[in-house]
Amino acid sequence: MARDYIARDPKTGRPINQRRATKQVDIRSTLPPPGVWDRIPRRDIVSLASGQVRMVEIPRSEGGGLARRIDGILALNRVLPAMITDAHRALCEALDDDEGVIRIAGLIAMPSFAIKKHDDLFIYLSDRLLEENEQVRKAARDCLRKVAPIFPSGCEDILRRELRHETKQHRNDAFATLKDTSRNWVETGCLHLDELIREEDVDLRRRGAKILRTITAKAGATGWDLITWSLQDEDAQVRRSASACLPTLANVESRVATILVESSMFDEDSGVKKNVIKTLKTLDMESPRVAQLIQDGARDRDPELRKACINQLSIILTGDKLREVATELLRQETRPELRTRLERLSRDVDWEGTEEEKNRALAPLDKVPEEFSEMQSTEIDELKPIPKEIGAKEGVSSTDNIVPPRSGELESSREGHKQESGRRAARKQDERDF
Repeated sequence: MARDYIARDPKTGRPINQRRATKQVDIRSTLPPPGVWDRIPRRDIVSLASGQVRMVEIPRSEGGGLARRIDGILALNRVLPAMITDAHRALCEALDDDEGVIRIAGLIAMPSFAIKKHDDLFIYLSDRLLEENEQVRKAARDCLRKVAPIFPSGCEDILRRELRHETKQHRNDAFATLKDTSRNWVETGCLHLDELIREEDVDLRRRGAKILRTITAKAGATGWDLITWSLQDEDAQVRRSASACLPTLANVESRVATILVESSMFDEDSGVKKNVIKTLKTLDMESPRVAQLIQDGARDRDPELRKACINQLSIILTGDKLREVATELLRQETRPELRTRLERLSRDVDWEGTEEEKNRALAPLDKVPEEFSEMQSTEIDELKPIPKEIGAKEGVSSTDNIVPPRSGELESSREGHKQESGRRAARKQDERDF
């Protein structure tokens, strides 16, 4: 079985004892359809089901009416605990009765009563599946589908025979029963599937391979072996059904799924490749084995597989290694859309890209607050041109003060202008003194 998580004591490291989860069985699905039987007084059920009493009158407080033997058989699951043995005897007599309707009533009542006492009931069920009456056989198949998930060991031989039945309807119902049983009892499902995938009849192998998905998550090593054998089958449909288990297996045991993907990647069937592509997207991309798988798949003859692997290259590779692999693949690629994708991967945008592509890596400019921009615009409006007399004296143009400095700091610009004027005046005074 799969390696489950083991809770350990942090001080001692020993496993913490844990109660085993009990499987709850919903018996409501095993009950007969609603009818008069659920209103029969409990003290009269056995006598009515055994035929000692032909009819029983139901009290008016319960709705009134008459109940017959068939209703009594259907109500056997309601008997008191002290009367279970007598009810079991009455049910066995009903299952072996000469009238078909009585046998059908017994088959309908069996699933709900078998929970209380099932001795010899499966022998009668096996006999009813072999008789000539089609309606009785149909009721027996429905009964088997209800009791097999509850009593897998008691129905093991019956189910094994029904799975190989020559009649199509028997075989369909048997595989539906096996699927329901495998959900509750993985070991039983693996036991039957282990036999089915070895059969020479291809129909049995195909039907069995479709049920593999039911046990993939819980079957552990036994389930991995079943999937591996099915992936090596000579029939393409069997391999296709087995490969459908790989995505689920990748979520449970990624290493095993990687090995199976590696063996199935170059399968000629398109359905198998489609499932392999789906599995590649869920594998552990940090694994070197997965990285090599994707690089090998990018060289495959199938265009869909190449496309899926090329799209994964940017995940497993980066930098010079990615451009080197993309350049190598570009030499042998012929499809236009894949060539376009490889050209993008093989080019270094920082060196060979357009101006727009280079600028994408640059940090955006800081946003100027609206309040600051409004204040700046008002101060610019208040500026006046420098008078001509002062400009001629200081050697400055009259329009120099119309355009504000780039930084937007008007006060600092004015201070700098005053300092420059002071230095020029001091220089002229020094020349005069000299």
